[in-house]
This record gives sequence, C-alpha cells and structure tokens, in this order.
Amino acid sequence: MIFDSHAHYDDEAFNEDREQVIKELRENEIIGVLNCGASLEGARDSVKLSDKYDFFYAAVGIHPEFAHIINEDVIGELRSLAKNQKVRAIGEIGLDYHYEENPPREVQKKAFIKQMQLAEELNLPVVIHNREAHADTLEIIKQFPKVHGVVHCFSGSLEMARECIKLGYYIGFTGVVTFKNARKTVEVAREIPLDKMLLETDCPYMAPEPNRGKRNRSDYIEYIAEKIAEIRRDIPINVKNQTILNTKNLLKID
Repeated sequence: MIFDSHAHYDDEAFNEDREQVIKELRENEIIGVLNCGASLEGARDSVKLSDKYDFFYAAVGIHPEFAHIINEDVIGELRSLAKNQKVRAIGEIGLDYHYEENPPREVQKKAFIKQMQLAEELNLPVVIHNREAHADTLEIIKQFPKVHGVVHCFSGSLEMARECIKLGYYIGFTGVVTFKNARKTVEVAREIPLDKMLLETDCPYMAPEPNRGKRNRSDYIEYIAEKIAEIRRDIPINVKNQTILNTKNLLKID
C-alpha cells in the first residue's frame, strides 16, 4: 500500500489518459493521493479530482511561480475552496529563487506569508515548496508557530531538516533520493526519524530511478520506499506503513 503525499494529476501531462491512470493506481493499491494546487486553476482542479475519486484529497494554494497573482480575491477563493471536506492542506506554497523569471523575492515572500496566515486561520497544515530559499523559508515558517506541515521535495541540509522537524514539519522525499548525486538527501533520509518522513512523487515530475526522465506516477513510490529502506537498513514495508501513518496524521485522515 502507498499514500502519495504530493501529486499533480491535474497537470496537462495526464490529459490524454487521466482516468485510466487513476484506475490503475487504485488497482495497484494506492490508498491515497494528495493532489496539490500550484496555479489557481490547479487548486480548483485538485478539488474536482478529490470530489470525483474517493482516495484523492486536495491541497489548495498558489506556487511561488505564480506569487504575483495573490490578492484578497485569490485568498478569498482559496478560503472558499478550503471549505470542501476533501481539502486537507494549503499548498503548494513557498519560495523558489532558482528561476530568474519567477516573481521578485519580496513578492514571493508576501504571497507565502498571506497563505501561511490563511492556513493559521483555517487550522490546516501547509505543503511548502522551498528551492534555493532555505534561510527565508525558515524565517517565515518560524513566524507561524501554530502552523505545521511538510517541506515538500526536501533539498536542504540535515541541520535544516532537524530545524524543520523541531518546528512541527515533516520532511518530504521524492524520487530525488534515488539519484546518484543526491548525497544530501540520502544523509537526511538516513538520519531523521522515520516518523517524520512523507513519501511523494510530485508527479508527473521527478520520476525515480529506474524511470528517471519518464512521466512519474504514484505507484513509482515503491522505488522511493525501497531506496529509503536500503539507506536505513530497514525493509520497504516498514517505510511504507510508517509514512502512510504519518501522512494520515498530518492530513487528519482516519
């Protein structure tokens, strides 16, 4: 069994065969998927998917790539979407300093803070995107001690991971942990407690070895669980069972 704690089945990469892929996921013992909004349209579509499929849940939020659209109307729509009982988190929100074409850093930070305020207001966890913005990400999440969540596709150091865990966050592992150059991620996977880990695909992106470069999907978490078990000298079933429990605890799913 697998719970994919971060996916994007609303992405156009699934437009031709979305229903068939989701049917196959159910057949392959995927017991849960958190579909995360990135754009406003993605947030709306995530809710639609969660309404259509009983094992799908939704996170609604605006990715830092689209931080410039955040205003009171957008926050109001996210608040409205979050009234749906299948919406279990605010996300994917955060900071991305990697791409020069992304909105200016101050715009991103304001959008991030606005959405953290919304999560605090609604008592919902957050799904945080942090790319090359470690210090600013930590500074902002420290401003909201009542808010907890997951740092998705974790790319920071072991020290940062421990700091995030102290602040009440889980650490999300994608297919990156299977890549040959993923030394930092492997160290984090080895050293942090298993009860602070989530497994995620970020599909259709980030496919793990041996499928790197292909369209990703939730059943490929099997390779992530196997790699983490190898790193920790454990067995995959223990990794999968504990991370399912962790995901359900974070999202308040019985």
